Amino acid sequence: MQGPAVRFIGGVVFLLGGLLAFGAGAEEDAALRRAEFGRETPSPAAQQLADRVLQTADNQNLPFIVIDKVQARVYVFQADGRLRGATPALLGLAIGDHTVPGIGQRPLSSIRPDERTTPAGRFKANTDRDIHGVEVLWVDYDSALSLHAVVPGTPKERRAQRLASPLPSERRISFGCINVPVRFYSDVVSTTFKGTYGIVYVLPETRAVGDVFSFFSASNSN
Repeated sequence: MQGPAVRFIGGVVFLLGGLLAFGAGAEEDAALRRAEFGRETPSPAAQQLADRVLQTADNQNLPFIVIDKVQARVYVFQADGRLRGATPALLGLAIGDHTVPGIGQRPLSSIRPDERTTPAGRFKANTDRDIHGVEVLWVDYDSALSLHAVVPGTPKERRAQRLASPLPSERRISFGCINVPVRFYSDVVSTTFKGTYGIVYVLPETRAVGDVFSFFSASNSN
């Protein structure tokens, strides 16, 4: 009786040890996860931010978007970090990472050029209708910040031509919202966020990334 009991206890210890080892390995794997950009060549900041989102599970198993303001480019990811699509985008005319308090309640005609920023930060987003009944991805409802299909704008803004320009500086024209090609919105953004919330990460252009996203700096080895 003594022999089998000892072997049984040893087996339990062995299994527990195996489970502990497996858990440690899983944590190590999570710390090494990287977002899959496919054929895209993101900026180092965009790659590192997307990696840290996965490594820290900051997206809470939700789809997410990384917006690189310096490159004026949008990357849409599935919850597991696989890229759904990427595109050039139109962003706020003014350089800056803040938003003006109360700007969402003001008429567009009252917004000065220097106030037309796309704020940096982490936002919980979902699709809904705007005041015209058009579907948009609301990034920050209170400040009227959304990601939507490109709108015509005024002729002098040349929004369609700017969106096709290879120069990021040419794509700074909006009041702050993120404009993407019509088909990209319908085929990538709308389908990815259909029936669910997601997280939008807007990289800063005047501040350090770690100052905007606390999870970025914690144990960051990239």
